[in-house]
Amino acid sequence: MSAVLLAEAVFMAAASLARRRPERRYSADPLGACDGEDEESGLLGYPMVLVQIPMYNEREVYKLSIGAACRLSWPSDRLIVQVLDDSTDPTVKDLVELECKFWAKKGKNVKYEVRNNRRGYKAGALKEGMLHAYVQRCDFLAVFDADFQPEADFLIRTIPYLARNPQIALVQARWEFVNPNECLMTRIQKMTLDYHFKVEQEAGSSTFAFFGFNGTAGVWRISAIKEAGGWDDRTTVEDMDLAVRAGLKGWKFVYVGDVKVKSELPSSLKAYRHQQHRWTCGAANLFRKTGKEILLTKEVSFWRKLYLLYSFFFVRKVVAHVVPFVLCCILIPLSVLIPEVTIPAWGVVYIPTTITLLYAIRNPSSIHFIPFWILFENVMSFHRTKSTFIGLLELGSVNEWVVTEKLGNSSNTKPVPQILEIKMPRCRFWDRWTMSEILFAVFLFACATYNLVHGPDLYFIYIYLQAITFLIVGTGFCGASNS
Repeated sequence: MSAVLLAEAVFMAAASLARRRPERRYSADPLGACDGEDEESGLLGYPMVLVQIPMYNEREVYKLSIGAACRLSWPSDRLIVQVLDDSTDPTVKDLVELECKFWAKKGKNVKYEVRNNRRGYKAGALKEGMLHAYVQRCDFLAVFDADFQPEADFLIRTIPYLARNPQIALVQARWEFVNPNECLMTRIQKMTLDYHFKVEQEAGSSTFAFFGFNGTAGVWRISAIKEAGGWDDRTTVEDMDLAVRAGLKGWKFVYVGDVKVKSELPSSLKAYRHQQHRWTCGAANLFRKTGKEILLTKEVSFWRKLYLLYSFFFVRKVVAHVVPFVLCCILIPLSVLIPEVTIPAWGVVYIPTTITLLYAIRNPSSIHFIPFWILFENVMSFHRTKSTFIGLLELGSVNEWVVTEKLGNSSNTKPVPQILEIKMPRCRFWDRWTMSEILFAVFLFACATYNLVHGPDLYFIYIYLQAITFLIVGTGFCGASNS
């Protein structure tokens, strides 16, 4: 499995480094009011664009996303901003509605839509939002989560790919972060997500014109969404689900890494855990539900099916989570207790080091955080491995959906003034503890101590560091806040 992971890392690194810029592969000339080439498809100049902003009790960030969407440089009569508010807090709902009315008075076409239930969570809200009559006039759909703040030229730089290339269904932009330096945990998250966007998304776009939609900061062709069957709430990764179904219909995706959209990284450990569970468990569950469909489809080539089943799902959504945990947190510690068991140097040193360097090479400015990144990611691999098997086996919390907490603050932006301030209760000391990680830290301490006393090698140095990291995370002393 380590060799499989290494081969995948080498392939993606090579594909991303030798990337073909999207504007060289597809026509992306700016749109204009006198565009005659689009007359046959009904697109005269600027097409109608729908911007969907799903939110749930987003008191801290609702102004940021709504304001950014309304400031997009696009003709007002060709843009509809649809705020899908599933909030259960009546005060927050009133504030969001007031913000929508504020922009409506400024001449923006803002639609405030609410439901009487949260069925399907985000997917349900997006699906119901597509049923309104005014959506039928729109050609393209841009999606932004509540903490995302697109630049004014976002549509100008992304829509041309869709308008001028009828085979493209999705244009995905890169995420940029407003709070990467808030704490060590956010720095590590930035390293992981930078690798995802700079390598994984880039490689998928340039080789097979397919990658997983990130759920936000992307623009869809509405006809492609309809052909793929629309939004579906069967998993907690409705974005990836839609991308897979559209990909199986033969649609192409384009990743435009030069277009960046600001967003907020979760700075509390609890929020990060919930986010990672949703992403990991949902992807594994989607693999279970679509594997047969991918295998049997006749609308795409054998190589794209192989890429989807092997590279996209099996290696990146299963192996990539299981290998770090099994190797670094189980096999190495257990090997010090059993003298008859020896792990070869290529398994302990060479392959893990090579994979780590391939991850780090695209983040040279963060190279000094690599030791912390390794230790923290190994702890999170414990959490992700549990989530992976919950998704594959469809166990109890497979459909657990907890909205990622946003604080709306960063070192780069001023806090958005609020009409009403609400005091949040402080988290009790013992509520931060996670016993599974604390018990695992005890196991690692025992293995390290045994190796220190009886072992001929120096594994105890690494195992002690890993045990300390498990203890820090298990007791909740990680992240910028514990709200």
